[in-house]
Amino acid sequence: MKKIFGNYNNLKSSQIRKLEKLYQRKSPVEFLISKELSKEICQISYEIKRQIGLLIDRRGHICFVILGDSEKIIIPNLEDYRMGYGRLKGLRCIHTHLNSSSLSNDDLTDLALLRLDLMSAITIDENGFPDKIFIGHLLPANNEKKTYSIFDPINQGELNIDCLNMIMSLEEEMAQAISKDKKNDSSIEKALLISVTTRLKSEAEQSLDELANLAKTGKVKVIDRIIQQRKKIDSRFLMGKGKISEITILALQYGATLLIFDQELNPSQIRSITDYVSIKIIDRTQLILDIFAQRAVSKEGKLQVELAQLKYMLPRLITKNTAMSRLTGGIGGRGPGETKLEINRRRVRDRIQLIEKNLKQVQKHRKIQRSKRLNKQLPIISIIGYTNAGKSTLLNTLTNSNVLTENKLFATLDTSSRRLRFPKDMEVIITDTVGFIKDLPKDLIVSFKATLEELEDANLLLHVIDSSNPACEKQITSVNNILQDLKLNNKEIIMIFNKSDIADQIFLSRLISQYNGINISANNSKTLNPLINKMQNYFTNC
Repeated sequence: MKKIFGNYNNLKSSQIRKLEKLYQRKSPVEFLISKELSKEICQISYEIKRQIGLLIDRRGHICFVILGDSEKIIIPNLEDYRMGYGRLKGLRCIHTHLNSSSLSNDDLTDLALLRLDLMSAITIDENGFPDKIFIGHLLPANNEKKTYSIFDPINQGELNIDCLNMIMSLEEEMAQAISKDKKNDSSIEKALLISVTTRLKSEAEQSLDELANLAKTGKVKVIDRIIQQRKKIDSRFLMGKGKISEITILALQYGATLLIFDQELNPSQIRSITDYVSIKIIDRTQLILDIFAQRAVSKEGKLQVELAQLKYMLPRLITKNTAMSRLTGGIGGRGPGETKLEINRRRVRDRIQLIEKNLKQVQKHRKIQRSKRLNKQLPIISIIGYTNAGKSTLLNTLTNSNVLTENKLFATLDTSSRRLRFPKDMEVIITDTVGFIKDLPKDLIVSFKATLEELEDANLLLHVIDSSNPACEKQITSVNNILQDLKLNNKEIIMIFNKSDIADQIFLSRLISQYNGINISANNSKTLNPLINKMQNYFTNC
């Protein structure tokens, strides 16, 4: 005999046998539930004063008998049941309500999170017989962004709702709605961007704009953006369970395969959220690490990214937890760091030690290179700035080089150095460095220590700023904070406001005056003369 799910220790043997015999019953496929079966569960529920639930498959077989308390039932683990791209679970939940209430928030949450075919509540009258019957189901994507539909209540004589055909039609509509938006390349991840914040909505929107650019760089298609403002962040779920339910429904409707949180999730939050959500979850930090993994070209760069990934993943390696399987593979788990991240912590620590040892060798090699450079007594200029501000474009224009440039965040990771000759027959080394970003992961800064040490030997820093970006002052602050963390804030810095040809001129004038900067268009060599003169004068007067 199949087991009853729930606590039945205080029931009589006869009552337990009645519940067990429910597994032998079957409901016609066109009926929500047969009249006899609905009457039987209501009478048992009335007798024991507790809710009873049935999970029925599309053939009418009862797969689970659930015993709840007077207020709710708890649905057991359904991981073994079907639920693919655009598909429902293949099970409908029919349960009793001891009062006359409609579907509860818990019912609708279970409907969404478990992607059930239907959720139904049968209310019980004062004599223990079925009264009103409420039915709800999820909806395909729609312009009104409605996530579910609840029917008008029906009675015992209206249980023939052509149940199987209705469910199949619903699932087909969902699949069609998703396929309309589905490109030929099925490997493209589709994401919902989520921000849970105590800040102003405008600030959250700006941050999500940057997250959307990161997603684009990571080859992720953004389907929708969700902001929840809270007085206090939930330490366990980051947001309320109701919002998680809403997001899950949206993911189902629009075929999202990924949720990207703008806030960094701690291991406990990842574990809690993945217990509720059936698709992959990553945070901003992991997305940045993934982009670095895609962009790393040199052996050194690959080692640095793998080290950062492993350090990020180490506290998140949780035995027998679905969070781990959803953290690895695809976006958030690509590149050198994807190599068996599910292995045990001891082996990860061993790998971290090996990479750190190899990177120390890289540091030694770099020190030798820098000492040779210093022996030649050539001044060193390092270009720094927020990612995608135009640093590599400036290097190319100044030195007639062809360093990779793209209109993407973190287009280049590896340091590039070129010689630059000033008009007064003075030669310098000019170096392009990895771009900075708001809340740059600390593990990434530590991992790129060997690369960032190049900045320590710089005689002059060129801070390139995208003056066409309305949030550029916040970007300046982010770069200055990172320089302070690296103890480089005492270096001489020239503030360079790039993309002046497309910037708001009044805004640009204020920036130049406030920061004593120079405005340029990095791809136009004719605009660089004031910058070249200022750099040359600096070294002449040193």
